Amino acid sequence: MRVYKVYKPPQSGFTLLEALIAVLVLSFGLLGVAAMQLKSMQSSHLSYGRSVATVAAQDAVERLWIELGSSPPTCPEPSTVIDSWHNEWVQKLPSLIKANSIVRLAGCDYRVTLDWGDSRFSGEDVSELIYETSLYGESP
Repeated sequence: MRVYKVYKPPQSGFTLLEALIAVLVLSFGLLGVAAMQLKSMQSSHLSYGRSVATVAAQDAVERLWIELGSSPPTCPEPSTVIDSWHNEWVQKLPSLIKANSIVRLAGCDYRVTLDWGDSRFSGEDVSELIYETSLYGESP
């Protein structure tokens, strides 16, 4: 009786299991990249809103300066500027809250508080910026 050896070529490729594991690892990596991209967009949007809020607060202070210049040396009341200021900035900051946005603290010291919301990314996201300043004038 003769025994013949069957020739087996050396293994030269992936098995099905190895290919599935590679696809799984690649999928997790791509999901991680997608999550990073979403977080990057959220942070960028928040940063943009904060920049707009800073400009809006500075605009409120400039309007107070204009009122001070038109009736020196008496410090202006916040009510003289709040309506026009809010109407201009509410289009740029969604849900900008008008109540107590500009408050006189003592003398010619003012606090500009901006509260706005944006629910596009994470539910009810409310942001706040507080800006305090002093004008040179006399209290009434």
